[in-house]
Amino acid sequence: MNDTIIGDGFPGSNIRESVCINAPRIYDSCSDKDCLEDLPLLLTKPGQCIADKAASVRISNVSVCSVSVDLQPVPFHKGYYSVDMTFYFDVCLDAFMAPNALPMPVKGLAVFSKRAVLYGSEGSVKVFTSDCSDERKTEPSESCPKAIVQVAQPVALSARLCERRGSCPMPPCRIPEEIMRRYGGEFVRAEAERDILVSIGIFTVVQLERSVQMLIPAIDFCIPKKECVASSEDPCELFSAIEFPTEEFFPSDLPEDNKGCGCGRK
Repeated sequence: MNDTIIGDGFPGSNIRESVCINAPRIYDSCSDKDCLEDLPLLLTKPGQCIADKAASVRISNVSVCSVSVDLQPVPFHKGYYSVDMTFYFDVCLDAFMAPNALPMPVKGLAVFSKRAVLYGSEGSVKVFTSDCSDERKTEPSESCPKAIVQVAQPVALSARLCERRGSCPMPPCRIPEEIMRRYGGEFVRAEAERDILVSIGIFTVVQLERSVQMLIPAIDFCIPKKECVASSEDPCELFSAIEFPTEEFFPSDLPEDNKGCGCGRK
């Protein structure tokens, strides 16, 4: 274990030893590109009043409020798990009460759910750590990997008004209280004349990982080489250290591969 090993790919460096670390290992992952078409927008009473009287709407921005993740083992398929994800989108709209009128801002919530099935290996241990005051009560037969969902900035595609037909749109699950507080009131689910349907594009990556012990080559300890500099209390001294933002006033030329006709050809 203490023998010096010559490290391939590290010119002029030797791998000093092999060390055992505890780190998360990704057992399975998947990526997806979804076009979420015509999601009903949940609105509070003031927003619904604007929607009922608007002539048209335009989507201006969308962001991810939160993602709820539920992980369950797949029956009769050992080592596989279903990852149920619920995405909560904060949607900002411009509502036009008449042609050429100034827009009125409207904010609402769109909800979307999807499922992915991934391999997460098998485990039947209980984990106890010195920095955890409560015992983890997971039964050995239900030891699950950790699911990680990554979402890129959503793409706001479109929004449209439509007359409500039948029952009002209901979210696929109960909306968490902390999300409802962002909108300052209950969402209107009845007595509304119109719905706003939004289309959103999202890119996601889903991973299943477990904490495992791995043997890896080590070169040396990570010793910081940068000195800690105390911040000055003089605001002018701090400002003087900031470089002048020349590019903000004088935009740079087009990249070399973009010069010419403007279509990417030289």
